[in-house]
Amino acid sequence: MGTHVIKMPDIGEGIAEVELVKWYVAVGDEVGEDQTLADVMTDKAMVEIPSPVVGRVVALGGAPGQVLAVGAELIRLEVAGDGNQREANRPAAAEPAPAPAPRSEASRPEAAPAPRRPELEVPHDDDRPASRPAPGSPPLASPAVRQHAWDLGIELRFVSGTGQGGRILHGDLDVYVQQRDAGLPPATGGGGLAKRSGEERIPLIGLRRKIAEKMQAAKRHIPHFTYVEEVDVTELEALRATLNQRWQGRRAHLTLLPFLTRALVVAVRDFPQMNARFDEESSTVTRYGAVHLGIATQGEQGLAVPVVRHAETLDLWGCAQEVARLATAVRGGKAGRDEMSGSTLTISSLGPLGGIASTPIINHPEVAIIGVNRIVERPAFRHGLVVPRKLMNLSASFDHRLIDGQDAASFIQAVRQLLEQPATLFLE
Repeated sequence: MGTHVIKMPDIGEGIAEVELVKWYVAVGDEVGEDQTLADVMTDKAMVEIPSPVVGRVVALGGAPGQVLAVGAELIRLEVAGDGNQREANRPAAAEPAPAPAPRSEASRPEAAPAPRRPELEVPHDDDRPASRPAPGSPPLASPAVRQHAWDLGIELRFVSGTGQGGRILHGDLDVYVQQRDAGLPPATGGGGLAKRSGEERIPLIGLRRKIAEKMQAAKRHIPHFTYVEEVDVTELEALRATLNQRWQGRRAHLTLLPFLTRALVVAVRDFPQMNARFDEESSTVTRYGAVHLGIATQGEQGLAVPVVRHAETLDLWGCAQEVARLATAVRGGKAGRDEMSGSTLTISSLGPLGGIASTPIINHPEVAIIGVNRIVERPAFRHGLVVPRKLMNLSASFDHRLIDGQDAASFIQAVRQLLEQPATLFLE
């Protein structure tokens, strides 16, 4: 038997280091060729690392959250034959642990204990702190505890869990029964509901850390100002409904987003300073003819911004189809690096959750971001009459170093006029 060492590959684009996010294998596991071993995060995307050989895991080269340099040992496998390690019989302990890349105190999360050598094992699920349940989700408890509670006639939502992350244990049920039988109220704050105890410390790793770092950098370096304008989208919504009904099942379903995309594409012709990126080191602004539109998208692990490239070339249905494709790729963790970089202007929308107004953070190094708030039907004056209208706010943030308030207001007014008179979106 030999030893095959897999090193962190060069992912390209000048990337010198990556963050180890997740292991799919543990020490002792048998792995097959092309089996995914780990997920790593670059500055732009998540990348899967596959195994080039068949073997058994001998050692892991880092713990989730650790930063590894390109060329550092990622994983050590025992394989048939000689492998690619000359000193196959050398104990793994002789290998030095890869040093984490330095981070500033402001951006480094709470450090986990230093990884052990020779084998950096991924902890089993029982060793990991349990995540606290989200509001409205069932209490944390094992199937055995749930069955025990059922037999005792106890509702778990009234029981205070003392396990990790608030997990309810058998002992917690015993305490609850003792208090109940003694005629004592459960350990509550007086309202009949159980107290919650316990704490959890969650290190920021992977995409969540990248989001935190990018947002912090954007707010630190860019002097934001936000401009909010109300838009009457009654006619636009009527047109959208008509087009969806006419082409139902034959073309992509149209949301508001393709119309807003078209409005931005038309408006930046007269306001090219909005479709730009600012290089702070060289104090240079680059304005783009192409509109590479970033679409802020919520995935399972956090916010991502896939890019609709050359949005100026797409019709409504082409834009809708591309947005849907990118959203699916992001939510499935399959978006590539080229799909997650290079935007020149960004849209941020929470749909029905969009609220009345917002203050979106600019997607650095861009200079503007357009926030879309929810559509509501409200009474409005029109030709001297009070009539129901569908109204929506646009909340747009701008880089005040480069864009003056008057230019920002004029740009959003141009977008508003295009949306309120949707026929003008298609006039060339």
